[in-house]
Amino acid sequence: MRARRSRPIDPRLLAFDIDGVVADTMEVFVRLAHERYGLTHISKQDMLSYNLFECLGLEKQVMDDLIRLTLDEEHTMQIPPVPGAPEVLTELAATAPLRFVTARISSELITQWLFTILPDVPNEKIKVMASGSPEAKLDILKGLEIRYFVEDRIETCRHLKEAGIEPLLFDQPWNRKDSADDLIRIRNWMQLKEWVLPSDIILG
Repeated sequence: MRARRSRPIDPRLLAFDIDGVVADTMEVFVRLAHERYGLTHISKQDMLSYNLFECLGLEKQVMDDLIRLTLDEEHTMQIPPVPGAPEVLTELAATAPLRFVTARISSELITQWLFTILPDVPNEKIKVMASGSPEAKLDILKGLEIRYFVEDRIETCRHLKEAGIEPLLFDQPWNRKDSADDLIRIRNWMQLKEWVLPSDIILG
């Protein structure tokens, strides 16, 4: 999809998902799969669906354990940021507060993680809300009067778009399988920066 804009996206109207957009969470999942279970054949490129049970073919007990470990306190703090995310977010924080909406059940750990990767952003400028599920993000975003949301899950993007919020699909292996011609796809954080900061931009 291509969309021409005469103005950049206003950072005050923008919010972000975290896992898969800011946090390279699957990097830790893959490392744990290698270290704990010897599943050295698994890589992020094998994750062709958001539903990991569907695309990796692992036993439920193994999958549940890997997800639990990935999201626990120790390993959440080890998650690397997606390349470019800290730099662009730090720059955006100079013009507007940073708002994040995560499907995690609790926001506490991932907020601490954000504080760590964004040391030059005052803590009070970082606001994280946990929805508990992808579907529940909509009500939070509406309450914040957000107009644009960066998200890596196609189904969430379409749900938001139907409700009048413009989703920006952050490119990941798990959202390339299905056609997303109806969505604006972001290749990386530098592209997002170009769309948010300049005075004349083209989306798509």
